[in-house]
Amino acid sequence: MPFARNDDARIYWKIEGAADRAPLVLLNSIGTDMGLWEACLPHLLPDFRVLRIDTRGHGASDAPDGDYTLSTLARDVVAAMDAAGIAQARIAGVSLGGMIGMQLALDHPDRVAGLSLICTSATMDRDAWQTRVDMVRSEGMDAIADLAMGRFLDPAFVASHPEIAESIRGGLLTMDPAGYAGAGCAIRDMELAGRLNEIAAPTLVVTGMQDLSTPRDPHGERLLADIPDATGTELKCAHLAPVEAPRALAGALRRFFLTDHQVDAAGETLFEAGLRNRRRVLGDAWVDRSLAGRTPFTADFQAMITRIAWQEIWGRPGLDDRTRRLLVLAITASLSRWEEFALHVRSGLEQGGFTRDELKEVLMQTAIYAGVPAANTGFSEAVKIIDALDARDAAAPE
Repeated sequence: MPFARNDDARIYWKIEGAADRAPLVLLNSIGTDMGLWEACLPHLLPDFRVLRIDTRGHGASDAPDGDYTLSTLARDVVAAMDAAGIAQARIAGVSLGGMIGMQLALDHPDRVAGLSLICTSATMDRDAWQTRVDMVRSEGMDAIADLAMGRFLDPAFVASHPEIAESIRGGLLTMDPAGYAGAGCAIRDMELAGRLNEIAAPTLVVTGMQDLSTPRDPHGERLLADIPDATGTELKCAHLAPVEAPRALAGALRRFFLTDHQVDAAGETLFEAGLRNRRRVLGDAWVDRSLAGRTPFTADFQAMITRIAWQEIWGRPGLDDRTRRLLVLAITASLSRWEEFALHVRSGLEQGGFTRDELKEVLMQTAIYAGVPAANTGFSEAVKIIDALDARDAAAPE
């Protein structure tokens, strides 16, 4: 078994994947070992050379007595990277692993090419962790097993995958209490919150929708706000994302770590420019509702149409907004795209983008060039909107 040595401990590591792939270091949460990442590996190995490490006190690594610190745990990672012949790598860590990743990026920035912080935080309740450390040192792992398992996995996942939950619980119960307590002290004593703005590595913050330990609000939001240019994504999982959402997590890591961040920055600039055009044409209220309705499944599509349709097309200087609005009405009516037609009728009339007479003329012309049935439906859809606007205006106070 390959071990690296740092101070008084041997650190177990394992490397897999083609030597010409980008190095990726995976760090486990407190209470688990490198097996936490097992389900993700098939989705990561085609693109990465993966180095997994058992955190000090976990798995096959030594579990010396005493309090550990994040700086010590970060040096353990450096020792394992040196033993594996890796000078610089992308780092992805879950919970305690994410905290170690942040400390590594602060203490050894030259070793970190990118950082993914998964279901983690820069600050936790010190008293709660002191209580947990005391319980483990006096009563053993049984004392905190139910608490930890209640936070590790979503109950629905446990119900449908009892064998996975039992395996994780078994690993937790067989841990050396000294290792868990020592790592718990590192969490208790971490001093990351005041230094997040010093992290220079490109950073992806991953949060779990059902995570009770480090939910997006406030933990993920704090990381996104304080780490320069950090980006975020949310997965349908609780605290152990590699177990509950291995494919989605691996996809997020691949997209982030294999993307040119200068290209990403350019895309963000285009998105913001497109968003200004979109708000000008459709109004803030509609755009705010649309953005609020984004999900992990639809977010990329929303970003694409904002960059392409609203910036690349609506931002062109060759036609004014009024002409483009009327073109959209004619095209959507001709193609029977009635939801989009209604959106642009309503926004055009509300924003003063065209008059009712101009709307009527577009539909008259549509009847000749696209067919009377299309114009007939167009008039019907437009009347519904006009009536609703008239009713709203009539009910408004003087």
